[in-house]
Amino acid sequence: MADNNALYAIRFPDGLVSLYIDEEYAIERGVDPARLTRIEIPRDLFVTGTIQEIREYVAVYLESHHSGTA
Repeated sequence: MADNNALYAIRFPDGLVSLYIDEEYAIERGVDPARLTRIEIPRDLFVTGTIQEIREYVAVYLESHHSGTA
């Protein structure tokens, strides 16, 4: 993994958020890269947060930065 605190995410119309460690992995999983959003996660959250806390952070980020869904 690269030395950063970023994840790639996609938000579905039902509100579900899927997280990917990098763009290549998301593509391998069949995700259209045009639908991905790269999100910098605060270092403390990235290091000590639970996956649920990170998902919630990403969901709020996506909701506040995009009108509608992905």
